Amino acid sequence: MSGNADHKNNFKEIMGSYPTGVTVITTSNEEGEPFGMTVNSFSSVSMDPLMILWSVRKDATEFDAFVHAEKFAVNILDGDNIEVGNRFASKDKSNRFNQTNWHLSANGIPVLNEVYAVLECETVQKVEAGDHIVLIGQVLDLKKLSDTPMLYYKREMGHIPKDWANQIEAKSN
Repeated sequence: MSGNADHKNNFKEIMGSYPTGVTVITTSNEEGEPFGMTVNSFSSVSMDPLMILWSVRKDATEFDAFVHAEKFAVNILDGDNIEVGNRFASKDKSNRFNQTNWHLSANGIPVLNEVYAVLECETVQKVEAGDHIVLIGQVLDLKKLSDTPMLYYKREMGHIPKDWANQIEAKSN
């Protein structure tokens, strides 16, 4: 089944219609050069200890930087970060960091400013999974910076619809 083009196209359609958040994963190489890429394959794993996971495609140009990194940051994008999400998803890697507000954290990890939240992590496990490597990180530090995470749905990024949030709040009252 893995070679069937119809199954692959259906899989892309199904997964693209499954709403997720949007992150930019950042790290630096041994020379201190920052790397980052837009990722929606991010999930929590454990509460004790705090752990998360994400996956990187083996043919990604940033693959070596992330697989060899001891630490990385998960920058969960805010609904206003569409341009940042697109910038770190584009094939043009030359302007990713020089057109984005970021700083080096106390843990020595490049982190983006003005995002929903940042989880700084230490890589604790790497799992080979098909054409990806799943990276599991233990959370070293975390900060929530805003109130509106980004939503990814059908290849589009943006705010979570306010009507939806209002409906949830109304149900809880």
